[in-house]
Amino acid sequence: MAPEAVDMRGISKRFPGVQAAKDVTLQVRQGEIHALVGENGAGKSTLMKILAGVYGADEGEILVGGRPAVFHSPIDAIEAGISTIYQELMLCSNLSVGANIFLGHERAYWPGFVDEREVRRRAREYLELVGLTVDPATPVRLLSVAQQQMVEIARALSLDTGVIIMDEPTATLSERETTNLFRVLNLLRQRGTSVVYISHRLEEIFQIADRVTVMRDGQVVGTAAVSEMTEDRLVEMMVGRSLSGEYEKRPRPAPRRPRQAPLLEVRGLMRSGYFHEIDFSLEAGEVLGFAGLVGAGRTEVMRAIFGLDPIEAGQVLRDGARVYLRGAADAIRHGMAMVTEDRKADGLFPNWVVRQNASSANLPRLSRFGFVRRGVEGRAVQRLMRDLDVRPHNPEQMMANLSGGNQQKAIIGRWLLTEPEVLILDEPTRGVDVGAKAEIRRLIRRLAADGKGVLMVSSELPELLATADRIVVMREGRITAQLSGSDVTQEEIMTYAATATTAAGSELAKNKEFGGSNG
Repeated sequence: MAPEAVDMRGISKRFPGVQAAKDVTLQVRQGEIHALVGENGAGKSTLMKILAGVYGADEGEILVGGRPAVFHSPIDAIEAGISTIYQELMLCSNLSVGANIFLGHERAYWPGFVDEREVRRRAREYLELVGLTVDPATPVRLLSVAQQQMVEIARALSLDTGVIIMDEPTATLSERETTNLFRVLNLLRQRGTSVVYISHRLEEIFQIADRVTVMRDGQVVGTAAVSEMTEDRLVEMMVGRSLSGEYEKRPRPAPRRPRQAPLLEVRGLMRSGYFHEIDFSLEAGEVLGFAGLVGAGRTEVMRAIFGLDPIEAGQVLRDGARVYLRGAADAIRHGMAMVTEDRKADGLFPNWVVRQNASSANLPRLSRFGFVRRGVEGRAVQRLMRDLDVRPHNPEQMMANLSGGNQQKAIIGRWLLTEPEVLILDEPTRGVDVGAKAEIRRLIRRLAADGKGVLMVSSELPELLATADRIVVMREGRITAQLSGSDVTQEEIMTYAATATTAAGSELAKNKEFGGSNG
């Protein structure tokens, strides 16, 4: 019988104050796609970083192909036949696509000289394999995030390792790109390559994986064939409880301010090349969802509303009065807040503690004579962490050491300290586990119940249907529909997102309400 491609036995790892992995055993067979799932903070990333040579284990051993292996660096892991595609892209933006694919293992025709033509030729082969049609000479910085993700995958394939770790590889991919990735994964399986596949999208696990291992609180809960699992059972193993009912639609709340101007109104907003003729309104106590495919312009509209990007035409009104937003400071002054799409790049300071991160948008209120009042700051942040259940309940914990879900709650909390009336949430549950997703959705509902208006961009249609009162659908920078009603379906949303239907053609959909009148 062939040895396991990877055999991790009794792996333990402890960080100050945290037992990240405890006596973990994981076996990955040759030529299988092995899913690894669990809530943020369950220990998945720590375990994979040990396998990738980023961390050393405190206890336990690793066998690769039946042979003991000790990794002191990622290079050791690659030489042993293990490559990794991280959720945070590891590309050099100033280098070309081809140079990134072969970085560190270039072929030189003379010491110190790389054959650029050979690099481009071989790069095209791997780009074709992953279905990406770009010139290998193109600088990576000119590619979209989704295209960069495919370059990262091509890079891992070029290493020709027997084991590939993929951490949330579809987080930035469209449905078509995800389908193409699954084609590549099936090809790897046929070649005998083993893949450890980490994803919070459970439907993907059932589509592509052979077996699945569930982790919770740093330990393995169980391993089973995917064919023997159900999604409900998988979720229960991950969170230790049932989450049934989390996607049920909530009733439409009664309007809080029936005869006043909308909380927020956008009229004729335009930025050439990004979006055109954007019109919508947001009421107090309402969650307005934004759906659309990658590149539809949703994020660009949110950034413009918050003053981060300029507009060429149109108006933004708060409580019926026009406001001029030349930057985030103007938006904050007018009672607005925004949680950006990429929390790691734009939303957090990883080397600061939670207290500093949470108070960073509210320093004027927490300061006197130019000095931060530490006592006031500490009490405000502690109250915030308690209210939002940010764990661990330690304001002095490094932000980088929090799980993705707790980082996201801390970022939302930062903006809540500014006491906004309008909260813009761009992909608020991206990259967090199912339990944290449920907590964030409950938080959004609670904020709306308190009278705040929420603009919510999400690529997960069940989430939008369960959370939003109305849904704006965008395609190629334009609004194609504004939907409401208890009978709105994912199929209807996708029709407006993927076809050239205009908003004018969706009047019937506009008039359908979620459980009540729009006033």
